[in-house]
Amino acid sequence: MHVLMVAAENDALPNAKVGGVADVVRDAPKALAAQGVNVDVIIPDYGFEHLQRDYIGDVTVIFRAQPQVLSLFKLCDDNTHINQFVISHPLFSQSGSVYCNDEPGRPFATDATKYALFNAAVCEALLQGLIKQPNALHLHDWHSACVAVLLKFDKRYRDLANVHIAYTVHNLALQGIRPFKHDESSLEAWFPSLGYNGQHLCDPRYPHCFNPMRSTINLADKVHLVSPTYSKEVLKPSDYQQGFFGGEGLELDLQNCEKQGKLLGILNGCEYPEEPSHSASLPQLYQQIESTLFTWMAKKPQLESGYYIAHQRLQQFMASPVKGPLVTSVGRLTEQKVLLLCQSFESSLAIDKVCQIVDEFNGRIIILGSGEEALEEVFTKAMARNSNLLFLKGYGQGVGDLMYQLGDLFLMPSSFEPCGISQMLAMRAGQPCLVHSVGGLKDTVKHNENGFSFNAGMLSKQADSLLKCLHETLTLHKEQPKQWQKIKANAKGARFSWTQVATDYISYLYQ
Repeated sequence: MHVLMVAAENDALPNAKVGGVADVVRDAPKALAAQGVNVDVIIPDYGFEHLQRDYIGDVTVIFRAQPQVLSLFKLCDDNTHINQFVISHPLFSQSGSVYCNDEPGRPFATDATKYALFNAAVCEALLQGLIKQPNALHLHDWHSACVAVLLKFDKRYRDLANVHIAYTVHNLALQGIRPFKHDESSLEAWFPSLGYNGQHLCDPRYPHCFNPMRSTINLADKVHLVSPTYSKEVLKPSDYQQGFFGGEGLELDLQNCEKQGKLLGILNGCEYPEEPSHSASLPQLYQQIESTLFTWMAKKPQLESGYYIAHQRLQQFMASPVKGPLVTSVGRLTEQKVLLLCQSFESSLAIDKVCQIVDEFNGRIIILGSGEEALEEVFTKAMARNSNLLFLKGYGQGVGDLMYQLGDLFLMPSSFEPCGISQMLAMRAGQPCLVHSVGGLKDTVKHNENGFSFNAGMLSKQADSLLKCLHETLTLHKEQPKQWQKIKANAKGARFSWTQVATDYISYLYQ
């Protein structure tokens, strides 16, 4: 079997990771290759000129009514079952990062144009035989959606129209919606001669807009959600007042997929490398944090208040040993991840209440992550108010790895979570997690068995339930050490193997 994966991210390549999709595109091919599948992976070239690679050839596509020449490269890889490809064009590398932030009112505009061009080049490379035609074409998230649109509607690619398309939805909240026309970043601006069925491609809430994610859900042969529970949640409409995040407007399309038998819920996997021979220590973590903070500080001529407060707090932590539990959290600062922590309680926020509860047990909290500017500011101010909170605005692999190893309790109160990787990494290191029982978190964390979970109705009740669960969990940590060690061992022993994922892909997703 031969599979071609098309995605925006791939952590097998440097600086091509933003979220969990990069981990999947890095790890799934290895598991498939171990079962004899030949896998090609292709992403845009974000600036990989320094890597050892072979020039395969050029493709010319008509894009925005102009010919555009793009170059295909294959990166040298010792694994004969996996080929890593990148497609080069100035549009892909000009921003210096994977994704761009557009001005308000034009969401996804820059990225949608970039990925539409990339998708067109993938189709052309397949047509010209620069990339071997696969048995299954595996598209990831909205960034690869135009591949399906072009293969199904552009007469130029009629010979490829029957290739089996598997589509993985990593996060239904991000759909890449753009206008059909009257905008330089629109479907008809990119492909002015394309004939298409607007009923298949339009957004159900904004019929004048092209919805890449909905398009591929309708056009694909199989649609894959990244956990069994999430695949059920998305069949129901979202109800933000009640704190429920479901189908995000695409629930009817997904219900139709289920009726057709083409909707799958397969949990992502996690790799389990050999454990390091030496155990980490808190002084190591503090040293790593300080080194990382200095690196962040040096990037700008003026010192940001958040980094100054963080360094002062770190000095306080280093001066006095921690007496109680260390609570950790690692992840992007988005509403999805931290909405519950931002809920108001009279004169304070839920994050302040969390700090107060942890302080009752003489504990500390370290949060590592960056994201939306407004949320970064919320957590910086919360750090200033709470002497047991250290907020590190950014991401450092070394810091994150040590936090997984050294934390006593990992906090992940996501409002929704298609799969989640952070809880798997914490559990792998033997750190029990406290999670909101939704999506992949519900499928991986079992209350009072290998971790702790909460659930409730509307947002305010969810926040109350989080605080209650946290207090009960830390009480158990203090008063029932044998039970805690059993839960810790169960967390460490849990396995979510890529081997099983690859088997399910082969049996269900690619057939």
